[in-house]
Amino acid sequence: MTQLLRKTTLFAITGLMPLITLFAQNETVELIPFGNMDKWMVRQIKESRMIGGNTKYLYEITSGDTLKDVAYKNTVSPWANSSVLAKVKTITKGSVTVFPEKRDNGFCARLETRIEKVTVLGMIDINVLASGTIFLGEMLEPIKDTNNPQSKLVTGIPFTKRPKAMQYDYKVTTGGNCVQATGFSKQKKLDKKDMAEVQILLQNRWEDADGNIYAKRVGTGWERFDKSVPNWQNGHRLEIQYGNISSKSTFAPYMGLKNQEETYYYTRNSKGKMVPIREASWGLPTDKVTHLIVQFSSSNGGAYTGSIDSRLWIDNVGLVY
Repeated sequence: MTQLLRKTTLFAITGLMPLITLFAQNETVELIPFGNMDKWMVRQIKESRMIGGNTKYLYEITSGDTLKDVAYKNTVSPWANSSVLAKVKTITKGSVTVFPEKRDNGFCARLETRIEKVTVLGMIDINVLASGTIFLGEMLEPIKDTNNPQSKLVTGIPFTKRPKAMQYDYKVTTGGNCVQATGFSKQKKLDKKDMAEVQILLQNRWEDADGNIYAKRVGTGWERFDKSVPNWQNGHRLEIQYGNISSKSTFAPYMGLKNQEETYYYTRNSKGKMVPIREASWGLPTDKVTHLIVQFSSSNGGAYTGSIDSRLWIDNVGLVY
């Protein structure tokens, strides 16, 4: 059976579960490995005594036994998520925003926007808002600071195929008032509504002699949900548009090229250094694809922004050919 992913620096394809292939109406739907959300690994994190010494449980979309008190690196599954182990100076903290939830005879992923409240020695209160996100790539643990959150994520994986759409099951609770909570500063109310967000991007990337990473955007699929949908929507399709979509009626500004510092995604270059991915231009519909970005988020406002009532449930993520 054709594999979705080649051998990469993130994980070896050897031993990776095969894609589940479905056929309907002359189309093929290939589930992304672990995209049925049925396999989860539990992580047990003992937090520092100076912030209460609680035990937190984090969850990864992969197979394996319980992992205790160590950083996680996904070597089997292509999925990473926003639940993280943080070690800031002498303090160990776990943040949990992604959960497995029972669905029929298996599981789905529940993404939550939450405020992590930390009290240091009973005196100093720190409140940080984090949205629930699952994505193809890698989270660089342990997190050591809150500066430039995107620089802690290896976003996207090597990929060469040309799907026509991404298919998935979902339901969503969204549309609440956004707040911003960045840590020590007071929580701020914002005059905008929260939305869940889903994106699939196909890029043609290259690296220059200085280790900078550039990309052309070859394919784009992007949608936001501004209203709650309480019942499961099975087999929902997000169509992928190839080439320059900036003049199409379906285009929205948030779908634009990520070519400004505040919008960059990051990756690891050939020297092992984390660098921004600068989308230099729109690609042609016929351009070669080298990388795939897939991301699901319970909030769309960026770092530390969202509504604590936001939830996004995701299951059975596949690519349509």
